Amino acid sequence: MNDPVRPQVARPSVLSLNINSKSALYAAYMPYLTNGGIFVPTSKNYQLGDEVFMLLQLMDDPHRHPVAGTVAWITPAGAQGGRVQGIGVQFSEDASSKALCRAIDQVLAAHLGSNRPTHTL
Repeated sequence: MNDPVRPQVARPSVLSLNINSKSALYAAYMPYLTNGGIFVPTSKNYQLGDEVFMLLQLMDDPHRHPVAGTVAWITPAGAQGGRVQGIGVQFSEDASSKALCRAIDQVLAAHLGSNRPTHTL
């Protein structure tokens, strides 16, 4: 008797990101995405819509923020302009993501809307 074949359910990938300066946070933050998002440098291959789970640490905050999201941006290896390879993760619409966006907005209050280049735009 053969066991029935069960469909494989992909588990979200887990990423860890430690941002240690305001300039690095500014370059990585993606406030224009619904629910906000962040660019994560990685050489791993992802597809748009892939689910990911992140542990994000901001500068002097010892707390690692757990955040779920989906891949909304991909910068491939060898991208034009010498851009860093990685993915932009759009935060999910939950309380922890909203709290993280508020914390990032407070840190970057004076910098948001600047013309300085970022990893994505």
